[in-house]
Amino acid sequence: MAEPSTSYSLSPGGKKKRPRSPGDNDEQPPERNQICTSLEDNLLFSDTMIALQLMRTQFPKLEKVVTQPFILQSQLYSSVKDRTQVDRDLESMKKDKVLRVFKLSSGQDDHAIMFMDDYLKQVASAVKRSGGRDQDGGEVFEWFERDVVQTKLDVSINQQELTRQLIDPNIYWFAIPSIGPILKGLSQGRKEILSLLSRKKYKEMLLSSLEKTKLRFSPLDTRFLIRDLIGSGHIKTVQTPTGLLARISRD
Repeated sequence: MAEPSTSYSLSPGGKKKRPRSPGDNDEQPPERNQICTSLEDNLLFSDTMIALQLMRTQFPKLEKVVTQPFILQSQLYSSVKDRTQVDRDLESMKKDKVLRVFKLSSGQDDHAIMFMDDYLKQVASAVKRSGGRDQDGGEVFEWFERDVVQTKLDVSINQQELTRQLIDPNIYWFAIPSIGPILKGLSQGRKEILSLLSRKKYKEMLLSSLEKTKLRFSPLDTRFLIRDLIGSGHIKTVQTPTGLLARISRD
């Protein structure tokens, strides 16, 4: 697989160019689900933005769940070898307001990455469904977009109007509207895949076979979950003459 060019490049004057997000008009990434190559063929990338854009296109479509695409930070770690560079790129893209990072309630280290354009669409959709655009909620949304989203770039804020988390009652997490069913599917899917591997004699399967497994308890795409489990360290991959093996980590 040819290595992609780096998205975070420098202009002739030495100034860092703003990376393109899926909402930019001059160049659109592939449509969701357009890229259907196997996980083994597109597991690793040398560039953070290319990995983000590809995984955005592969975000699973779920019935009765209206959620803009997001990428788990663990999935990004599974796909770009240099984690330090990933963290630097994410910080740069946060400051450039290309994306937002969210702390998830599904696990202590779970974070989601959503392009800013997608997040604003998600919030606007939630407001529309609630009828807020025709009531006082419209003004709140406009204030939130203008004075909060564009200026508060961390995962949390000291603001009582925003989603409270229980670890510290004085801190409130930014949240992705309508994400609840996906978080439930994430937890169930993780358990199901790890249970499947643990029942194998050597606690391993060919990656090509594992990604074709039909899950019983999670509506999420198996590939979505495998990337997450690799990046979080629950599964490791081993190259063999017959292909890439997915194996439960023992350390």
